Amino acid sequence: MAYSKDYRERALAFMDEGHTYKELYEAFKLYPSTIARWRKLRSETGTLNTQYRETRSRKIDKEQLMRAIEEKPDAYLWELAKPFGCTEQAVFYALKKLKITVKKNSIHTPKSRH
Repeated sequence: MAYSKDYRERALAFMDEGHTYKELYEAFKLYPSTIARWRKLRSETGTLNTQYRETRSRKIDKEQLMRAIEEKPDAYLWELAKPFGCTEQAVFYALKKLKITVKKNSIHTPKSRH
């Protein structure tokens, strides 16, 4: 959980007054690396607002993947990955998120006894 903007500003103001990192830790229980990160954020963006990551766009559309599996249920992962332009591992994880297991029916031949 992130610290509030007000808490960050108070801690940086305390540090800007000339206090040491040790005094800062005793007063706010913050490590020097945290303060350094906040200083860098303030110098780069001019604010201490919490930064959020952007969500990545996915190559694999869930509906298209489901249709591909319905059309060809015995397809290998590499066959499913080819139309999406991604790796077999990406298809594996997409199927895992959809709670679909891909198992092949193995054809076993009895061993010949000599």
